[in-house]
Amino acid sequence: MTIDRRRVLVFGAAALLPAAARGGAAAAAKSDDAVAATLQAQTQELMDAIVPGKASVWAKHLHDDVVYTAEDGEVSDKKKLVEQVKPMAAGVSGDIRVTDFRARVHGSIATATYVSDEHEDYHGHKLHCQYRSTDTWMRTPAGWKLLASQVLALKTDPPAIPLPAAKADEYCGRYTLAPEIGYEIRRKGEGLEGEQTGRPAKELKAEAPDVLFAPGRPRYRYVFQRDAAGGITGFAERREAWDLVWKKVPPPA
Repeated sequence: MTIDRRRVLVFGAAALLPAAARGGAAAAAKSDDAVAATLQAQTQELMDAIVPGKASVWAKHLHDDVVYTAEDGEVSDKKKLVEQVKPMAAGVSGDIRVTDFRARVHGSIATATYVSDEHEDYHGHKLHCQYRSTDTWMRTPAGWKLLASQVLALKTDPPAIPLPAAKADEYCGRYTLAPEIGYEIRRKGEGLEGEQTGRPAKELKAEAPDVLFAPGRPRYRYVFQRDAAGGITGFAERREAWDLVWKKVPPPA
């Protein structure tokens, strides 16, 4: 009986360990969820303060040593950032909603990523922009403070214009960047597609005359170059301000 009782106690205690571990993990997850909810609420407060220019909200939630990198690459400290928070000018209004918010908690440090979905009315004209931010928060005696933030503007495809068939045909042909790297533009139905050596073909659309783009690659443009007679000599594959220049290959004689 004594041995059986010991066995019961030993196996009973062993059976309780996983349950305790599960309980601890559940409690930790619940705590992390609470922190994430707090950070999301504070992030939304920061966004809500931009339009009316409530600098005091930013002063409250920013760490004294914050490093904030805006979408244009400008780096600001707390003083500079708070000074920039001012009411929007007359004729300008809007709102910013925090979406796709995700956070990870690591003790007194938390990281968060989210999208700021901005809708703006600029003197009667509707604008829509989105930004992806990655933030680092620190737990302090005064609560969670924003220690660092990196903001990226999310790019989208430009509006496309229709191309007359004769105009589309002008872009068709083979182009070369190097002896081993070529690019072919050809008709596909009523549109165009381009295919680089070793890569799948992609649809091409026109943003403006002599400016094409591939949907889903908003950082790139194909800017066509012409000679004095108006014939196409090649195109610049432009990524922001940087060009790769492709030369048109003359058709076989």
